[in-house]
Amino acid sequence: MRAGDPSSDLAVLDGIDVILSPTEDHANPEFRQACFPILDSPEYWPHNVRILPGMVRRTLETIAHARPGILIHCGAGRDRTGMITTLLLANAGVAPDVIADDYAESVRAMAGAPANLPTQDRQSLWNSTQVADWLAEAVPLVMSFAAEIDRYMRRVGLGDDERNRLRSLLLTA
Repeated sequence: MRAGDPSSDLAVLDGIDVILSPTEDHANPEFRQACFPILDSPEYWPHNVRILPGMVRRTLETIAHARPGILIHCGAGRDRTGMITTLLLANAGVAPDVIADDYAESVRAMAGAPANLPTQDRQSLWNSTQVADWLAEAVPLVMSFAAEIDRYMRRVGLGDDERNRLRSLLLTA
C-alpha cells in the first residue's frame, strides 16, 4: 500500500490472493527518460515493452498461472492496466478496434473521477471535449499496439504455453 492509497479493512481480502507484479521500474533511467513525459498515454506502451520486457513478461506469466477470476488494476485502471489488457485481448484474438473501444471507455470513465493520491491524474479533470481530443490521438496508438501483438509477445519472450494459457483464461467458460 502506498501513501495516499485508500485504507481498507484487510478482512475484505480474506480468500483473495493479492499479487503485485509491476510492469514499470521508475528507477530505470532509460524508462524515466522515454516514458515519464508520456506515462499517461498508450504512446509509452511500446517503450515499456522495449525497455523492460522482463517485467511485462513476469506480469503476463503471473496472470497465466493465477487462479481464474483475476482482477488486473493499476492506479487509474487505464495505463498499465490498459497495456496489459490490450496484450491479453489481442493475444486472445480480439480485433484492435474493439480493444481500442474498450480503452476509450476506460478513459471516459476516469474523466471527472477523483484521482487517487499520491498521483494526480490530469485526465480526471477533463471535460467531454478534452476526452474526445485525447481519444482522437490515443485510439490509433492502442489499435497499432494491439495489431502488433506477435511482435510484442516475442519481445517480452512469452512462450507458446503461456500465450495459450492466457487465451484459455479469456475464452474458456
